[in-house]
Amino acid sequence: MNIKAVALDIDGTITDPTRKLCLSAAEAIRKVEKQDIPVIIVTGNILCFTMATSVLLGASGGLVAENGGVVISRDEVKVLGDYEKSKLAFDYLKSKEDVEKVGFSDLRVSEIALRRTVPVNQVKNTLKDFDIEVYDTQFALHLTDPQVNKGSSLELITGELGIKTRDIMAVGDSENDIDFLKAAGLKVAVANGDNELKKMADYITTKKYGDGVKEAIERFIL
Repeated sequence: MNIKAVALDIDGTITDPTRKLCLSAAEAIRKVEKQDIPVIIVTGNILCFTMATSVLLGASGGLVAENGGVVISRDEVKVLGDYEKSKLAFDYLKSKEDVEKVGFSDLRVSEIALRRTVPVNQVKNTLKDFDIEVYDTQFALHLTDPQVNKGSSLELITGELGIKTRDIMAVGDSENDIDFLKAAGLKVAVANGDNELKKMADYITTKKYGDGVKEAIERFIL
């Protein structure tokens, strides 16, 4: 397989459990970029954090933030998710459950992220009549517009880059990564990944977190 782009999640994929960036992954990403293979960051994080991470890593392929709700492609910011859907769902949920937003929530423009104080299935059940997708990333619960996801936004970016999704290697760890792994030709789950993600992966790394990313890059690209 001739890989022409690499798409990577952040939390739990290129970071450790404390959300610190794994140097092994950072070094591997820079080696990929030196081969003129663009790296695309695909995450549930807020846009400013995602931009900073992308710059730090030297990733040149664009980025997907807020679970597909916001993208940067060719230096243009596009807000794709409908924040009002998330707000309506959150207001109702707050009237029923003791929930609170994560830090820096005011910076989110397309979704709402909550602290994991209420079981995800309980949140999904409470919001079953709302037009909303609920993701558990193991770091937060995300209330997201179901019309967008990491996969659809990745396809938008790669289309503008002129790269077919079958030529992409995607690496992730959690439930919200399923959509963008589905869109990729080579699907990789890190060893610490969600069981459902592992079921659809073409390759499961033997190592966890950033070391797993390095393993996949060295196996399929370098």
